[in-house]
Amino acid sequence: MKSRSESLIRLKKFQVDEKRRQVAQIEMMIADFERMASELDQQIEIEHTKTGISDVAHFAYSTFAKAALTRRDNLLNSANDMKSKLEAAQDGLAEALEDLKKVELLDQREHQREAAEQLKVEQAEYDEIGRLRFSRQ
Repeated sequence: MKSRSESLIRLKKFQVDEKRRQVAQIEMMIADFERMASELDQQIEIEHTKTGISDVAHFAYSTFAKAALTRRDNLLNSANDMKSKLEAAQDGLAEALEDLKKVELLDQREHQREAAEQLKVEQAEYDEIGRLRFSRQ
């Protein structure tokens, strides 16, 4: 029974670690997307300053700025999409942590029950020793 519960605990810990890695990876991707979008914002502002045209509808608006705006919008959309995936991953992590906690509690109860049984056996042996000593007198 011990090896089975220990194996189950190891499995649950592995699942928790995997979920944590997924959450961390998604958080890193979101941060990267937002950082790149911010850098594009800066480049767009520099381009607006250089050209003196910040109206996207203007006929002479910079093609570089248009492309940067499109890329920035795509990055922000990707970051928003990843945020929903992040929520799902965090929910999965919370669920995996709950499962691990349940298995650890069951294992702890099993160990307590085994310890109580061992104490009963030892007490019965002591009682038998005491009974034998008393009967000899």
